[in-house]
Amino acid sequence: MFLTMGRWCARRPRRVIGAWLLLLLVLGGAVMAYGRVTSEAVTIPGSDSQAALDTAAAAFPGPASGNQPLVLRTGPGGPVLTGDSTREAVERSARAIAEVPHVVSVTSPYERAGAAAMSRDGHTAYLTVGLDVTGRDITPELSQLITDAAGPAEAAGIEVTPGGDLAAAVDRPDTGHSELIGLAAAAVILFVGFRKAAAAGLPLVIGVTGLVASLAAIGLAGHLMDMPSSGTTIAAMIGLGVGIDYTLFCLTRFREFRGRGVPAAEAGALATATAGKASAFAGCAVIAALAGLALGGLPLLRALALAPAVAVLVAVAATLTLLPALLSLLARFLGAAREEGAAAPAGTDAPEPAGKDAPAGRGWQRIAERVTARPWRHLLAGLALLLLLAAPATQLSFGQLDAGDKPAGSASRTSYEQLSDAFGPGVNGPLQVTETLAAPAAGPQDARVAKVSTALAATPGVASVSPPQLTADGRTVRWQVTPATGPGDPATARLVDTLRGDTLPAATADGAGTAHVGGAAAAVTDLNDRLADRLPAVIGTVVLVAGLLLLAAFRSPLLALKAAVLNLLSVAAAYGVLTAVFQWGWGAQLIGLEGPVPVPGYVPLLMFAVLFGLSMDYEVFLLTSVREKWLASGDSRQAVVAGLASTGRIITSAALIMVSVFLAYLLSDDPVVKMFGTGLAAAVALDVTVVRGLLVPTTMALLGDRGWWLPRRLDRILPELDIEGSAHTLPAERPGTVAAPAAGGPGETTATSPLPTR
Repeated sequence: MFLTMGRWCARRPRRVIGAWLLLLLVLGGAVMAYGRVTSEAVTIPGSDSQAALDTAAAAFPGPASGNQPLVLRTGPGGPVLTGDSTREAVERSARAIAEVPHVVSVTSPYERAGAAAMSRDGHTAYLTVGLDVTGRDITPELSQLITDAAGPAEAAGIEVTPGGDLAAAVDRPDTGHSELIGLAAAAVILFVGFRKAAAAGLPLVIGVTGLVASLAAIGLAGHLMDMPSSGTTIAAMIGLGVGIDYTLFCLTRFREFRGRGVPAAEAGALATATAGKASAFAGCAVIAALAGLALGGLPLLRALALAPAVAVLVAVAATLTLLPALLSLLARFLGAAREEGAAAPAGTDAPEPAGKDAPAGRGWQRIAERVTARPWRHLLAGLALLLLLAAPATQLSFGQLDAGDKPAGSASRTSYEQLSDAFGPGVNGPLQVTETLAAPAAGPQDARVAKVSTALAATPGVASVSPPQLTADGRTVRWQVTPATGPGDPATARLVDTLRGDTLPAATADGAGTAHVGGAAAAVTDLNDRLADRLPAVIGTVVLVAGLLLLAAFRSPLLALKAAVLNLLSVAAAYGVLTAVFQWGWGAQLIGLEGPVPVPGYVPLLMFAVLFGLSMDYEVFLLTSVREKWLASGDSRQAVVAGLASTGRIITSAALIMVSVFLAYLLSDDPVVKMFGTGLAAAVALDVTVVRGLLVPTTMALLGDRGWWLPRRLDRILPELDIEGSAHTLPAERPGTVAAPAAGGPGETTATSPLPTR
């Protein structure tokens, strides 16, 4: 199938390129018409916070967006907002804002309903703006229109800053510079490796094409589900890296075929049937690992898994279709590689001297010979290093980021600090307590309602409690509870637990009602609890699926088990780096943070799935080469040495590109993006050095021929995947086969005997 697909695309390059251009135009037109949408909303089915939200939404219908603050502030030496002139300016601004499209309500601090929105010193207040669109549909343009409508207040010397979703809309991170830096670094690495501009530029073309298509598709998917802004950034990070890497593997294979005299179109087809097939398998492994996050039972996890999965899927599609077309079309500019001492075939492009490749191969061969000669020493050294790096992960805890962790000067951070200074930190994350009564209440003075109000106010950690709000039928009551601490403070999470575990059960012990605690802080507490509960199941599923894929690919239970254990160690080491840098603050200033920040629970979980999938990429390409050499020679140690020697340079280059792309995202202002950039870069760097350079060759040397052991019963069950595409390699490469003339086209060979098995 892969050979047929590659041959069809390579022989019709203009049709394939035209189809991809049409796809990009369609996606681009759809994005221009409907926009790319993200949302930071968190939905947790079955949680207490979700029950509070659903109860309040049904009993107290309000604006679709909730209440969005527009902060008004005058300096210490400026006029107070309670003065006549400033009041008139604010009220004129409120009337102007009410005329902005999508605004359905504006509450000023001078109204009775907004009295709590004026600070005691009169220098800070906020307008409460209600919109008929949800948070995902609040665009930067709409936020700017609302801010501009407050012109009369600004003319009166009042500083106006949007907050909530209005601020999030204008603060949405622009990571374009990170992509450009990552591409520039990749271009340098590729040019050094290939010494040809066309060969260096081709992986970038495939990577950018996949990036544009996947980001457009993910942005459109945001209309149908809540897609966090960090999800699109993670997708760009992963998609760009794997797109370039997969192209690099295929291009290297293509140049090898060209160096042996294979015509351009057939070389493109053969590269697709070999390296392209392995890339597709590796990409499917990444997607399968991400699919394991669905067990978390959270829409947020599904969205965060879907985004990079789409990016990887598009990268694989581009590698299997667009790449062979471009290889065929640009063959004369891509050069060729040939084995040392081989003469250039007549009628082909002049190949580059093999001496350029030989030193790198000999270097990796010397490394492989050294570590396999003393396997226990190097194995223990590698394990010690990984365990040392993983040690901080034992103290990794889940926390909550809030607007106070945003970059200084952003609208979210500015409004957060202004409100916190004037009203206390808890105003930025009030809790919503709802109670459904068994019998209607006569009013706020009902004994049942008063008992809950008193209990809430008396709870340690509560700064204030609003008067109870009752529905017309008296069956549902709502309180707004303002904590004494900010939404990201661990004390706020403890307050949520206290309200649920002690305060409300005691206040409703007579069975008169059912109470729930909601709000942003409560939702994040529920999210972290749910993630902690589901973490073992998700990790177990990802490890099992990855192990089964490797078992099917290489038909060796011991190798699959070895890969799973080593991948777990490299992920644990990445967690240790994440904990030390972000939770402890080691070197945080070097990556643009002011100090330690909490690690959201979904970050380690998503990192695990991504890292496990990416680790399998290099495992597949290394073991593919080792298995080929072992089938040819029967000497397991020499197969490891030869396999590492032949793949070390290309895997290192691919990993270096991936690390460069990930590190470029440290320039983002979003702490979550920095976490993924740091964790993924550290994991890939460790994987290609410690794991592939030390642990894999030493463990395989220690296992010897036992590493390829396969029980007969399992042999009958497992499918023959042939992910290395041995059936489509040239006669000189294929071990244990006899070549026959090809019938399918120039340059194609077929085997008359199957690969030997051991």
